[in-house]
Amino acid sequence: MNIAEQFKNVNWKDIGNAAPGPKIMALLLLLVLVVVAGWYFYWTGLNDELEAARGEENKLKEEYKTKKQKAVNLPELKKQLAQVGQYVSTLEKQLPSKAEMDALLTDINQAGLGRGLQFELFRPATVNVKEYYAEQPIAVKVTGNYHDLGAFASDIANLSRIVTLNDISIAMPASGPLSMETTAKTFRYLDPDEVAAQRKAKPPAGGAKK
Repeated sequence: MNIAEQFKNVNWKDIGNAAPGPKIMALLLLLVLVVVAGWYFYWTGLNDELEAARGEENKLKEEYKTKKQKAVNLPELKKQLAQVGQYVSTLEKQLPSKAEMDALLTDINQAGLGRGLQFELFRPATVNVKEYYAEQPIAVKVTGNYHDLGAFASDIANLSRIVTLNDISIAMPASGPLSMETTAKTFRYLDPDEVAAQRKAKPPAGGAKK
């Protein structure tokens, strides 16, 4: 019996009793259906899991590279941290304490007198207290010749404590010496009680508004 005759009058509902040709075709169709169903219901989910795992793998690789780089640079970072600590310590030594402020104000005044300048104004303003330090502005007006004014500014810059001259204004009158007005600012560190008071007065971050 040839293949064409095997497919004549095939009862597909009773394929078990059919000729070999229809049986083989039915088995092939069943195999195809199994593969398609497996791909749709099972392997597709596995493929999604595989893609997610690959994404996680890439993320872990990047984290590893970052941590490895930090580990490689750790000795240099520690060295830089030590240098920053030394720098901060040096700056702190240049800040007077509260008890030393009067002596520093005297040093500023003596710097001007030592250059032969005449003080027309030397008025400390209200202290501006920050979180860890306090800023003391001083309104200053002095008169003298050009070189003495420059030397005075240089002397202020070379004081052992930090003092800055801000908003400098020099006037040249029709007669008489030059006049210089400026705001000298010096800074001092807060004592432990002042630091505690500042922290207590500072509102908590993200606090509820009333």
